[in-house]
Amino acid sequence: MMMKTSITKSLLVTLILTIISSGLSAGTFDSEGKKKKEKKEELSADGPYVIYEPDGRVRVISVDTKRRIIDTTYVSLPKDFTLHVVDHKGRYPFDVKLHPVKRPEWKYRQPEKVFVMSDPHGKLDCVISLLQGNGIIDKQLQWSFGKNHLMVIGDIFDRGKDVPQIFWLFYKLEKEAADAGGHVSFLLGNHEPMVLANDLRYTKGKYKELAKRLNMRYPQLFGENTELGKWLGTRNTMQTIGRNLYVHAGLGKEFYDRNLDIPTVNKEMSRALFMSRAERKALSPLTAFLYGNPGPIWYRGLVRKDPKYNPLPQDSLQMIMKRYNAEHIIVGHTIFKDISTFYDAKVIGVNVDNEENRKKKRGRALLIDRNTYFVVGDKGVMRKLF
Repeated sequence: MMMKTSITKSLLVTLILTIISSGLSAGTFDSEGKKKKEKKEELSADGPYVIYEPDGRVRVISVDTKRRIIDTTYVSLPKDFTLHVVDHKGRYPFDVKLHPVKRPEWKYRQPEKVFVMSDPHGKLDCVISLLQGNGIIDKQLQWSFGKNHLMVIGDIFDRGKDVPQIFWLFYKLEKEAADAGGHVSFLLGNHEPMVLANDLRYTKGKYKELAKRLNMRYPQLFGENTELGKWLGTRNTMQTIGRNLYVHAGLGKEFYDRNLDIPTVNKEMSRALFMSRAERKALSPLTAFLYGNPGPIWYRGLVRKDPKYNPLPQDSLQMIMKRYNAEHIIVGHTIFKDISTFYDAKVIGVNVDNEENRKKKRGRALLIDRNTYFVVGDKGVMRKLF
């Protein structure tokens, strides 16, 4: 009887070990035998991507709502060619017509109103909710902000599932705003050059899967020979509107010491945008600096006081603002619970967790109405900042 019991126990232990072992090999258990959640991300509605081939043909790629890849090549694009865009769930449809792209001015006059947001990170629903709730776009997703200015301080790539859709929305609104006498500005963040250099650590799996099925590298969908790549290649890194200076992350003492003018920064950043990290470093000492941690798309010392961020001394901030004739520097990049101010409100941080703040009805953007600064949420003005 005891022998039978021992054999039964032995068989049971063997069976359990076999199950755990097979689970580990399949990726369903971790090294401690705990069940792991598998992350296999399927394709979802995506694109379109417009690629200009060397022979003059145009390739248009998208993923429809049934997860099918639609890959069409045109000898030449038909007259009045229109792109149809929806989010990854098939919502928020809008059409886009291609238009000539050029570098925006680096300096704009102050209009009656400026609406400032940052770091949308692939979440189209959050973008539309914010813009509609503040009268920037209407129910048809068309420009309704008149002769005013929409400023987006970088980082559309990564984290969300609607990256090209957000690019196309701002691309479209840029033309509509110009036709109405207004402006849309999108500045480069740190995630644009990260992705274009094939650093995909924050990129959703659906994009990697699409590139794999197309036998391409993901950055090729936004390369210099694409419509969105051409648009990205002409975006500024620094820009002023009135007496406000806009930059994705911040400007430090090392930046000031280089005595750089804004057009030079914008030109040099664009020159290396489609290069690898190694190529950027090798291109020039200036490019290596601009794309490095002390550069304008990474530096956090305007909003962080920890010594590791090399916080900017007050007198250095005054020198920077004097050089660029600025009363305020407005940045994104570093996430805060709400719209925040630093250096006696000379520096304003507008990056928040857009999804969380939308749910919790906290501040998500900045509205400058003449000389008054307001924190706004998805339903309009929430409070006066100063």
